[in-house]
Amino acid sequence: MAEASAQPAGRYAAAVRAGRFANMEYTGVSNPGEDAAHDRWGPPYLLYLGSATDELSIKTARGLAYWRPQWCLGQYRRRDCAVTLGLPELGLAQARAAGADTMVIGAANAGGVMGPAIVADTIAALDAGLNVASGLHHKLRDHPGIVAAARRNGRTLFDARAPRPGIPVGTGRPRPGRRLLTVGTDCSVGKMYTALAIERALRRRGLPADFRATGQTGILVAGAGIPIDAVVADFISGAAEAISPARHDDGWDLIEGQGSLFHPSYAGVSLGLLHGARPDALVLCHEPTRRHMRGLPDYPLPELAACLEANLAAARLTNPAVQAVGIALNTSGLPPHQAEAACRRVGERFGLPCQDPVAMGVDAIVDRLLACFAGRASAAG
Repeated sequence: MAEASAQPAGRYAAAVRAGRFANMEYTGVSNPGEDAAHDRWGPPYLLYLGSATDELSIKTARGLAYWRPQWCLGQYRRRDCAVTLGLPELGLAQARAAGADTMVIGAANAGGVMGPAIVADTIAALDAGLNVASGLHHKLRDHPGIVAAARRNGRTLFDARAPRPGIPVGTGRPRPGRRLLTVGTDCSVGKMYTALAIERALRRRGLPADFRATGQTGILVAGAGIPIDAVVADFISGAAEAISPARHDDGWDLIEGQGSLFHPSYAGVSLGLLHGARPDALVLCHEPTRRHMRGLPDYPLPELAACLEANLAAARLTNPAVQAVGIALNTSGLPPHQAEAACRRVGERFGLPCQDPVAMGVDAIVDRLLACFAGRASAAG
């Protein structure tokens, strides 16, 4: 689990002043406060759940609460909200008085639309003195009322889904360093959690490792990244190359996968990542209790073997030596004994370590990863 100890507010302020959370290198920062006292945003956070109705819709908020609990002061929910993070319930003014710096819109809907309720709450948050960060496709900076509220209050707006300019077209050329990409049978099956868990496990062993974020939640957790699903299609592989440049310390980049090669809506993003990441290793992520592709009840989930082979085949275009090193199951919908049995069964079938990164950790997957690449020079290294 991520360390949960509280940290002094002064540490947050220092980090913000240092630009730790501005993410200017990779992501879009908008600051319409012409006379703003600062042009940075960051923790402590108030996590906005709005009127969310299901767990998947609050994955951004839940990801922050899980991986960065020390940054999250509380949650803001509308009366019709059906889910909770178990954090303290705070009003907007109450959160600001408690030391919150930024309200993070941590709930999403189909298409990432910013509805009237979210707009109204965002303006109220700005009027209460909070900065606002969002991972929705509908950007804060594109709404005149939100921009006006930021200006009159000297607050910062951050759109995590605004890619930086100048992303190049991918080349597929080898570059020094080692890379692992998480891939999935569907959306929202644990690709980010798995990559972050592997980063943490490698670092605990004293090995250099860095999580490379490609989605809005990962960007908010890591403080940097490129929102791949907001990149023009021709530049997706180039964006993957940009977030994982050459490294010469024999360390690992843990690249957050997106979508699924088998999801009709998002396969293009998944394919571009496979080509641009040029992964040495893949970990396949899967939720065994899911019955159909997210949002598409007429499309069943792919069979695990077919999905793994399809991802390996696609990755071989830019790295013919790619290997599968593990399978990560999201067993949150199973009782513990069934979860353990499912991992054991899948692991034995594929001859790969299979674990739930949250419930079981990823040490067996990391053991396999290191064993597969022990003594081998990295690409172009």
